[in-house]
Formats: sequence, structure tokens, C-alpha cells
Amino acid sequence: MSAESPIPSENAGPSEDAGPPEAAGPPPLVRLLQEFTLEANRYVDSAGGRNDMHRTDLNALAVIMRHAARDQIVTPGVLRKELNLSSPATTALIDRLHNSGHVVREREGADRRQVQLRMTPKAYRDGGAMFLPLARHMGAAMESFTPEELEVVTRFMNSMIDATVRAGEEAARGPASERRPG
Repeated sequence: MSAESPIPSENAGPSEDAGPPEAAGPPPLVRLLQEFTLEANRYVDSAGGRNDMHRTDLNALAVIMRHAARDQIVTPGVLRKELNLSSPATTALIDRLHNSGHVVREREGADRRQVQLRMTPKAYRDGGAMFLPLARHMGAAMESFTPEELEVVTRFMNSMIDATVRAGEEAARGPASERRPG
């Protein structure tokens, strides 16, 4: 057979009908992270649904809890920014959380105009009950790993969270070709 043969050799690149290289999908570890995210979202939806709470409600409580653990104040503006909500959607969210007894609005400090959001003991009790099965199963799964392995996985997950935050910021700005200089 000549070098000009129309029949592709075994060493030739992918055929035209194989599709683009990205059609093969992400690497297996990225696929696992995607699957974990999907399953975590399903859990939040079912746990929240049993308690008449939206995923956004639970995300808001997680934001408030994280800030409270760092002794930081949470305002409606902080919640709006972290959850990427409009002002009316943030107000509706806070109203739902307040009406369900999960959040109180307080005015403390020098600027009494500033509303601060705090979780109630009911929010901690309800959240603990909703997420107890997940914590129990995850705890049992982690028992099969050594402390050293868990340390590596913890570093890895922190890196993945940071990478996801950076990707989200980039996505919010749009592709470089769409950005205007300055």
C-alpha cells in the first residue's frame, strides 16, 4: 500500500467521526467530583424538601454559619453577594428564614440601620437533624482511611474548592475575548 492510501493507518489520529477531543469527557477524578456534587445536591434537595426548605435556604444558613464561626457579621448584602441573588430575592429568602424561625434580624453596633442576620437555636437543631444521616455515613466512610490519607484528601478538596471559586469568578467575568480593556 502506498503512503497516499485513503485507508487510515493504525497510527493515524482520531477519525473525523470520533468527535472533538473533549467529547471523551473529563478525567476520571473530575468526573467523580462532578458525581459527588450531584449527589450532595440531591441530598440537600431531599433533606430540605422534607423540611419545606429550598436549597437556597440551606445555602444561606451555611453562609451564616460559616461567618458566625469566624466571628464575622452577616448582613443581607453579604448573603446577596455570596449567593449571587438579586435584592428582591435576598429579601424573600430572609423573610422565609425569619418566618420559619431559622434566622433573626438584629440591629447592633454603631450603625443601627445595618441589619445583621443570626441563626436561631431552632436552625441549628433542624440543620443537625437534616444532615445527621449524611454526617453519619460520611464519618463511617472516612474511618477506612488513615489520618495521613485524610490529610492529603483534605488538601486536595481545599485546592478543588479554591479552583472552583476562581473558575466561578472567571465565568462571572465572561471569556477574555468578551472583556473590555481597563
